[in-house]
Amino acid sequence: RTNLRTDFQRDRDRIIHSTAFRRLKHKTQVFVNTSGDHFRTRITHSLEVAQISRTLSKFFNLNEDLCETLSLAHDLGHTPFGHAGEESLNDCMKKFGGFDHNIQTLRIILFLENRYYEFKGLNLTIETLDGLIKHNGPVKNLKKYKKILGVNYFKNKINFSSSPSLEAQVASISDDIAYNSHDLEDGLKSNLFNLSDLKNIPILNKIVLKHKKKIKRYSIDLVVRQIIREIINEMVKDLIITTQNNIKNRKIYNLNDVLNSKYPLVTFSNKMKKFDNTIKKFLRKKMYYHKNVKSNTNGGKKIIRKLFLSIKKNPNKYINVSKYDQTNVDRSICDFIAGMTDRYAINLYNKIKWI
Repeated sequence: RTNLRTDFQRDRDRIIHSTAFRRLKHKTQVFVNTSGDHFRTRITHSLEVAQISRTLSKFFNLNEDLCETLSLAHDLGHTPFGHAGEESLNDCMKKFGGFDHNIQTLRIILFLENRYYEFKGLNLTIETLDGLIKHNGPVKNLKKYKKILGVNYFKNKINFSSSPSLEAQVASISDDIAYNSHDLEDGLKSNLFNLSDLKNIPILNKIVLKHKKKIKRYSIDLVVRQIIREIINEMVKDLIITTQNNIKNRKIYNLNDVLNSKYPLVTFSNKMKKFDNTIKKFLRKKMYYHKNVKSNTNGGKKIIRKLFLSIKKNPNKYINVSKYDQTNVDRSICDFIAGMTDRYAINLYNKIKWI
């Protein structure tokens, strides 16, 4: 085989060609996938995260392919129906180690994606695995990892307590930038709130005021898009300046300095952190817990619970048990449900409901 690609390019390509990545097309970000064509799904979100993290990695002269791989892979483990599906599946799995979408991402790339003769999973580089494990920083408690992945799966290849690479930190914060700004856009588009609701949010109020004057000349949709562009721009600029200062002040010269440094190095300024928290609170209140969204998410929870109990009664009918781990049928059922798209889960639920 000719080596046309670096290991990191190969990692990225393997993620993009995986079944789990394709399925993200029909998985919800906030709105259940059947509720409208223009809302974001997990796949468009992952592509948007990859774009932001590539811009940042280019600026800091980091490993762009690694940044992109981590951004594209970070949501592979999500269940149907967003976080509601995750809560429900975690409840079903309480006695068997629980469920966590970040650890599920690792299960997918280590065991569940089978596309190669020579090995199970996608055989990705240690750098990619390390970045996915530490999506939210160093791992302090390994209990869940041991239960869900198997005891000491990584055989000392990963140092769980060191800081993640700059690439992993960039991918993680790009995720924040993407979903804050894009959930705002989707929320405005679906009339869950309007521009005047944003006037108490620092940083945002200035941007909104500036663009509100244009509403007479341009459609509201166009004005909203401009506002979202500017939010992303402001967050990225702030991140670059603050991170440069962190690297300088903490005397970071090489990879070892990064791994041994106090986490995180890639951060917003205090002012922007405040904005980030305010916007998250606002979205929780006005969007994620909005009664229309909530009735949808409660429906999703019910569907997952029912699917789990029905499949458990007769696993062979729904999954090829020999393909999965027979010692832990519950985990295999969990893998099967976590991998479903919203539509597939709804359709299977409707079939099972009458049985």
